[in-house]
Formats: sequence, structure tokens, C-alpha cells
Amino acid sequence: MSNPVIAVYPGTFDPITLGHQDLIRRAAGLFGTVIVAVAAAHHKKTLFSLDERLETVREVVKMYPNVRVESFDGLVRDFAVGHGARAMLRGVRSVTDFDFESQLAGMNRALAPDVDTVILTPDSRYQHISSTLVREIATLKGDVAQFVAPTVHARLLQKLKAQ
Repeated sequence: MSNPVIAVYPGTFDPITLGHQDLIRRAAGLFGTVIVAVAAAHHKKTLFSLDERLETVREVVKMYPNVRVESFDGLVRDFAVGHGARAMLRGVRSVTDFDFESQLAGMNRALAPDVDTVILTPDSRYQHISSTLVREIATLKGDVAQFVAPTVHARLLQKLKAQ
């Protein structure tokens, strides 16, 4: 590849799920570099701190040499442009997700015309998984082991036990 494309995959990843990991694995095969951009998310109350989320994401993507993990604060457009990204990766599980992501893609295109949004759907095994649902089920003492990597599951149980 003479001009490897840099893609940014933004999110809070609170926690990173098997659906996220599926998209990262596939993106690693499509793009020269994938930057998993973990949002500081000041507007959301996250279960895990930014440092914990960065560490967890790094742990589960370490087998992909062209994937790196960084944090960002502010507009993802600024992060993408600042890192020379040509693509913004977004995952869509449903029609509801698509409606929102379509609006977001339009806004991002207006703000950063040189960064194209690439939408991937997760493997059908993961289409029902969301970080929000994983957190809610885990908080209510439900078993979420089938939705996250074993290391993520262990961290989630440890975090909830400490609360």
C-alpha cells in the first residue's frame, strides 16, 4: 500500500465489548493504521476511569500491530484531522443506530470534508451487545461473560465489587 489510510474508531468503550473488538479486528485488515480513540467523555458518567478504559482497550487489541489506542477530549473531528486520518469508523447494530450515525456522519463531513465515515456492522453474534446494557446487567449482578473478553469481564467484576 503506497498510501496507507489511517482510520479513527472513537468511543467511550465503557467497557469495550466483543462487538467493538469485532469491528477493530476487521478494521485492522482494511486500514493501514487504526487508532482506537477513547473519549474522556466528560458529558457521560462512566463506570471506568479514562485510564482504566485505555488500559483495558490496549489489553484486548495488543495482538494487532497496526492498532493503537489513544485518548481524546473535545471534537473527534479535531482528533482525526490532527492524526491525519482519512476515515472515521463507526459501528451500526440497528436501524436506530443507523439513523443516529447517518446524522453524525453528515455533521462530521461538514466539519471535516476530508474524513470519510465508514460504517461497519458487527458479526450477527454481537449485534445485540452494547456497553450500556453490559454495564446495566453487570450492575444488577447478571452474567455478562458472553459479551466481553475474559480480561474485561474480570475487570468489570472487580470494579463492581469495589463499589
